[in-house]
Amino acid sequence: MDNSSELNLKNPLIEAASRGPGQLPAYSRIAPDHVVPAVKWLVQQTEVRMAALVKNLEGTSNSLESKSWEAIMVPLEAVGATINSAWSPVTHLFGVFNSPELRKAYDEALPIMVDLDLRLGQNTAVYQGLKSWRGDAAAWSKLSKLQQRIIDKRLLAAEQSGVDLTGAARQRFNEVEKQLSQLATKFSNQLLDATKDYAMNLLNQSDVDGLPDHVLELAAHEYARRNKAADKDPSEANLKIDLKAGPWAITMDGPSFIPFMEFSKRPDLREKLYLASIKRASFGERDNTPLIHDLLRLRREKANLLGFKTFAALSLSSKMAASVSEVRELLEKILGAAQPAARRDLEEIKAFRAAHAGLDGKPMAELCHWDIAFWAERVKEARYQYSEEELRPYFPLERALDGLFSLVKKLFGVDVRPGDGEAHIWHADVRFFKIYDDVGKHIASFFLDPYSRPQNKKGGAWMAGCLDRWQSPTGLQIPVAHLVCNGTPPVGETPGLMTFDQVRTLFHEFGHGLHHMLSEVPHSEAAGINNVEWDAVELPSQFMENWLYHVPTLKGLARHYQSGAVLPEHYIEKIMASRTYRSGSMAIRQLQFALADLELHEEFDPAGNVSPFEVQNRHMARAGVMAPHPENKFLCSFSHIFAGGYSAGYYSYKWAEVLSADAFAAFEEAGLDNEASVAAVGQKFRKVILAQGGSRHPMELFIEFRGRKPEPQALLRHEGWL
Repeated sequence: MDNSSELNLKNPLIEAASRGPGQLPAYSRIAPDHVVPAVKWLVQQTEVRMAALVKNLEGTSNSLESKSWEAIMVPLEAVGATINSAWSPVTHLFGVFNSPELRKAYDEALPIMVDLDLRLGQNTAVYQGLKSWRGDAAAWSKLSKLQQRIIDKRLLAAEQSGVDLTGAARQRFNEVEKQLSQLATKFSNQLLDATKDYAMNLLNQSDVDGLPDHVLELAAHEYARRNKAADKDPSEANLKIDLKAGPWAITMDGPSFIPFMEFSKRPDLREKLYLASIKRASFGERDNTPLIHDLLRLRREKANLLGFKTFAALSLSSKMAASVSEVRELLEKILGAAQPAARRDLEEIKAFRAAHAGLDGKPMAELCHWDIAFWAERVKEARYQYSEEELRPYFPLERALDGLFSLVKKLFGVDVRPGDGEAHIWHADVRFFKIYDDVGKHIASFFLDPYSRPQNKKGGAWMAGCLDRWQSPTGLQIPVAHLVCNGTPPVGETPGLMTFDQVRTLFHEFGHGLHHMLSEVPHSEAAGINNVEWDAVELPSQFMENWLYHVPTLKGLARHYQSGAVLPEHYIEKIMASRTYRSGSMAIRQLQFALADLELHEEFDPAGNVSPFEVQNRHMARAGVMAPHPENKFLCSFSHIFAGGYSAGYYSYKWAEVLSADAFAAFEEAGLDNEASVAAVGQKFRKVILAQGGSRHPMELFIEFRGRKPEPQALLRHEGWL
């Protein structure tokens, strides 16, 4: 054995990829110095496999035998699985366990991976082989509808990867793709750093007036952590904490930022924190503004090279929506219903504030942006006689998971069981679970990373595939998912207690996870969310959120972390009554972002004199109910469209919300408290929507489930606008 082979065996990324299907990443063993060697090994392996496939295609181009799934697609699936095994753990760790060393390795490896992806997408021999297969009626007819759809999607992906380009046009396209990838990574890194580095230190009791105890505890630990030489988590460090005397540190991380804006009685400090949030990553060495201009310019150039007038047109060519005009029509229809409700929300806040002047110690003046969250929470408390903080003790993570898993068993007939200790994890907070069907067969698994970790984990919440379901030549690879949230972490002796909104996020991401894990598609390229049109991906996730407003489900997951008492009936009644509280305000926020996203990728000229922030603020003003703050630079932290997969696609949340509300209406029509009916509809949802994943067009699947095309009435009713 030569030295390189010995090194390969010691590299956990190479080891997992070499062993074949079904190998879980050895996260606790993966180090930054494994990344680049694994990527170079991956390129070498891929080149050997693709050369063999191309030789086969060219040698038997006219034979029927060469046009078979086994001859062409199985080798391509194997290449994809190997790439995923070696590279997916790296991208995952980049988001959840970032470090300077990992960034350096990632930055070196990324151009290599982009180049590999381009060469695969632009492989003319494979493209022509698939295209000739598509045109051979006899060979084509031997394929299933699923297999035909996969090939059609591969051909479209190849065309959008520049396979038809030649000479200087292809060279420029490849340069653009590499630059776009690097810019998106830089955008994400600068946003993470800007979030991680910011802290508003509070030194006096008057600075924390109004803050609940759990916020003080979190802030005291955060201050101590930031001012200790040892780089340890608060739970691991021997920190001396005094909640009464402080000092405290408030950050822009959700569990810190949101409750401060809702409860702090210091409008001057709310203003300071608000301004920091809207200007995040918009100045100094971490200014994302130039990156936004470059990303928009290069995306338009990419679209033009592929024959599209705009990037939005390119983006929608592979989505469920037929055109930008169709998307705008839906968004404007929802805006027409949401905006009057949002105006009523604002007037109610203004009236309440006028009647309770001085509650936050501020003389009566114009209502400012940093006042909204504080006064909205006071209105909610007065109207419904409870606060979000009163609910938090009833939502410890473990109880929320028990309730969620119980619901999933009732709806879809699957058991979720702990598998801790059976997989390598990247942090002590991470859990591992296994899913079993109704006869006790292990059919899927998932990692859950539930808590905020601003020092090395990016914000937000997401689901990503770890392993795809795949019937490989050597056996079935079961699907494995990564579920990532940023909930309130345990502090001291107190477990992680969730807000109702954090529970909703957990249900949302688990819906994505179910889409990935309950797939029954044998081909990885259409299993789970793979091959699903992007604007339909949010259907299962938003569908799951509805169950939090089903009383038996809510009772099943809400128990006090100390006493075990079920959430009292009066709280349940108030949660149900407050479901539509400020629904108009929440909706117009998403609509503002979606409309700005579309314009930036459709009409906006990156070379013109108009700033992207002018587009942002125009839509905030037109679709909103308050003029945007003149210093608002939200786009600099809008990672969904600048460092994620939602460019010219942020509308997908509202598009899929129509689908999800209408799908949930099928359960309402069957009777939510009729267990037999709910189970029957749940099985249909599982078999039609979840199990089939990207094997068929989402409209076709929706019609099979509902018996008709989607209608928006259920969404408008759920939001309280009908």
